[in-house]
Amino acid sequence: MIGLAAAAFVALAFFQAPFPLVVVVAGLIGFVGGKAGWTAFSASGGHGKIGGRQVADADSLLGEGVPEHARPNAAWLLKVAAIGAVAWFGPIILLFVFLGQHNIFFDISVFFSKMAMVTFGGAYAVLSYVAQEAVNHYGWLKPGEMLDGLGLAETTPGPLIMVTQFVGFMGAYRAPGGLSPLLAGSLGGLLTTWVTFVPCFLWILLGAPFMESLRRNKALSAALAAITAAVVGIILNLTVWFALHVLFSEVRTVSSFGMTVDIPVPSSVNIPALVLTLAAVIAVFRFKTGILTALAASALIGLAYGLAFGVHP
Repeated sequence: MIGLAAAAFVALAFFQAPFPLVVVVAGLIGFVGGKAGWTAFSASGGHGKIGGRQVADADSLLGEGVPEHARPNAAWLLKVAAIGAVAWFGPIILLFVFLGQHNIFFDISVFFSKMAMVTFGGAYAVLSYVAQEAVNHYGWLKPGEMLDGLGLAETTPGPLIMVTQFVGFMGAYRAPGGLSPLLAGSLGGLLTTWVTFVPCFLWILLGAPFMESLRRNKALSAALAAITAAVVGIILNLTVWFALHVLFSEVRTVSSFGMTVDIPVPSSVNIPALVLTLAAVIAVFRFKTGILTALAASALIGLAYGLAFGVHP
């Protein structure tokens, strides 16, 4: 599992591998390992542990069987799938028909639909994919603006994945077509939110009735465990990417031996950001300061610095 995490980090950080590919490969490795009975991919099928002892299915509140109301119903599943497909693909098809394929709104709907298909590991994992595509491929944002979006999402209520709305807003704002930039950005943000969350609700509603039966599938459990391990490396890659662009104003891309690496320019180091980062690390790990306290203190220091010098640290 450690090897999978390390491989995922190397694939993303040094070879610019697509996020979906890393997730799929990790899942396939876990699935094969689970089928082969490799110890590293063994996952428990029980409901949990009590006092260090694995709880058997029969001893859990759910029992060994699946309650009647929780069993899959073909008619209900088809109904949910049909409604979900219309809600999800309807806007994308309409955009394609009326605006064409080469349009910012169509690009937003397709990209964030793909993102919703591979959102394993939560926002911190998928944001590396969003940053990679939105900044490097589509050019909707600059690295610093992606950092601003993350900071905005971190300091406001709601799920972190809502930073994608900021990305969609900026993309449409900069390519408004015949609309005003503000209206185009607002529509882009709304469209991003729609195609991000509708598929997630669809997966939940379709997959929930099968959870008990899938839980007993050792190969599938191993695949999910392998993906979880890979997500650790994916999150580390996101951490490194954001750290480089926060602490250095200039980052140089070096390509050699089939690898592409971002190298910071030492002379461009942001001293205030570096000092604030080190202070936050010491506060959290040395003095066990709470995350909310450290976050609030960092925000206040950044605000004071900005007001005093007219720049952000």
